[in-house]
Amino acid sequence: MLDTTMKNQLKAYLEKLTKPVELIATLDDSAKSAEIKELLAEIAELSEKVTFREDNTLPERKPSFLITNPGSHSGPRFAGSPLGHEFTSLVLALLQTGGHPSKETQALLDQIRQLDDDLHFETYYSLSCHNCPDVVQALNLMAILNPRISHTAIDGGVFQNEIQDRNVMGVPAVFLNGKEFGQGRMSLAEIVSKVDVNADKRTADELNKRDAYEVLIVGSGPAGAAAAIYSARKGIRTALLGERFGGQVLDTVDIENYISVPKTEGSKLAGAESARQRIRYRRYRQPERQQTDPCQRRRRPAHYSDRLWRRAEVAQHYHRDRRTLA
Repeated sequence: MLDTTMKNQLKAYLEKLTKPVELIATLDDSAKSAEIKELLAEIAELSEKVTFREDNTLPERKPSFLITNPGSHSGPRFAGSPLGHEFTSLVLALLQTGGHPSKETQALLDQIRQLDDDLHFETYYSLSCHNCPDVVQALNLMAILNPRISHTAIDGGVFQNEIQDRNVMGVPAVFLNGKEFGQGRMSLAEIVSKVDVNADKRTADELNKRDAYEVLIVGSGPAGAAAAIYSARKGIRTALLGERFGGQVLDTVDIENYISVPKTEGSKLAGAESARQRIRYRRYRQPERQQTDPCQRRRRPAHYSDRLWRRAEVAQHYHRDRRTLA
């Protein structure tokens, strides 16, 4: 299943495991089950911390496999093939189950651990889907961090009957406890904010502790980002509100004829703009200097809020003098 190059790369990644990982497969007599069995056996051979066994008595989709720790029954599950774009999701699930830390903020990780509802997520993906890995990886991480959360990533090409029965028109398509939850690219923060019923109140309380902003920009696409940058460059205290940084650009695979850029991808363009905002923030976060001429005020960065706040008490926080819709 894996060529020599992929085996060597995966073996190097698996050296980062700090805890044992167990792969539990639920298989049948199909050709796809044979492929998955071969894949899991090859992975287990690459690290002494990874073991593989079959348990075909489990009431799970066949073929599928659970990534967990020995003695545990929680963790992410893949139903069907985890190859194509989802191979990265498989590798990350192995690493994070094996104790390798996530790059997400500690506050967000703690928020996931504190969720006290039983949440069963199912995500339908295709091996050629560009937007699916972000969603699969986010939900896998939630299942790793919190035993009350489960996630099954389902290959729609293998389970086509479910695609038809649930009338799935596009991927990624996410179901929560058997009901439609969302479709399309979603970040981990977006998913958590939708399932954490107290998130809005905590966010409102946090925002109410801040000083009022002079400019509030609603919209976090390219236009909103540009407006925030140039507003902050003039020393104006600026806030940027959006559902996700980059807006709908994140869902665009190819972008052509953008001024000074012959061709790029939406995720790359948004990532570069986000990095530019962070660099500007670090550069100017030292204490404000007192200056008599208001035109000489130190340039301050725009503050980006990672969710689109819907509650009225949040909106009331911004006693703004100027508003911009982008």
